[in-house]
Amino acid sequence: MRVYKTAIPEVLIFEPTVYGDSRGFFFESFNRKVFKDATGIDFDFAQDNHSKSSKGVLRGLHYQLPPKAQGKLVRVVSGEVFDVAVDLRKSSPTFGRWVGQLLTAENYCQFWIPPGFAHGFLVLSESAEFLYKATDFYAPELERSIAWNDPDIGIYWPLSGEPLLSKKDAEAKSFREADYFD
Repeated sequence: MRVYKTAIPEVLIFEPTVYGDSRGFFFESFNRKVFKDATGIDFDFAQDNHSKSSKGVLRGLHYQLPPKAQGKLVRVVSGEVFDVAVDLRKSSPTFGRWVGQLLTAENYCQFWIPPGFAHGFLVLSESAEFLYKATDFYAPELERSIAWNDPDIGIYWPLSGEPLLSKKDAEAKSFREADYFD
């Protein structure tokens, strides 16, 4: 498995070695030692989530505040998404910056979004199934959302038209109104 740093060094891309032949393929989708060596963190993931969305659905930008802040290791098992992480750590030199990554069923890549970051994704294929491992349990009282199109963040979403949003995402706060991490 290869690990790549992004423009925000704590946000990583994990690219597994895939073994394939006429029968199909095999790859190691998670290895705790590789993850610990790459991140310096030995998480015991608390929750796995699986979602399916249609083309044009944009989910995010979501995050949870301490003491239940979540890191997420995400991947696509069907389809294609543009995945984004936004740094919400006030003390970080990359505060307010974002990085994006194309995740597909064919590239097998995973994206690590550490605690202290907002996360969102846009479905580019007809549909996509998205898996994510979370470092803490869902805590609705600590969940927050930032507007996907906030001009202070300036994410370039590869959109063709308006995205399909949940009510929660359509009513999300601006970056300036958001709760940040220390």
